[in-house]
Amino acid sequence: MVEDVKKSNRYVEATRSRDWRKATEEEIQALHQNETWELVPKPREVQPISCKWVDKVKTRPDGTIGRYKARLVARGFSQQYGLDYDEMFSRVTKITTVRVLIALAASNSWKL
Repeated sequence: MVEDVKKSNRYVEATRSRDWRKATEEEIQALHQNETWELVPKPREVQPISCKWVDKVKTRPDGTIGRYKARLVARGFSQQYGLDYDEMFSRVTKITTVRVLIALAASNSWKL
């Protein structure tokens, strides 16, 4: 019961705060621009995966507020391979991965 109150308070705060509304709008706009998802009809026998908003205040090195960051995340713990999805894909590449590949290419005299 206490957790329900906390959740509703966060929702009320987020909807009243200009900063949190802006962060939410930016996230939705980024999802559309990146073509992260597409709307498809829901089969009768399938239960949709829920999602939630994760809010975080990004701070500068001096401790002041840098920006408000809102992220929409799928609650994928309920997914089953082969039923809810059959492949995974991520466009994000970490710089560490790029460096490892370059180091491997250099040490093995591979052409890039």
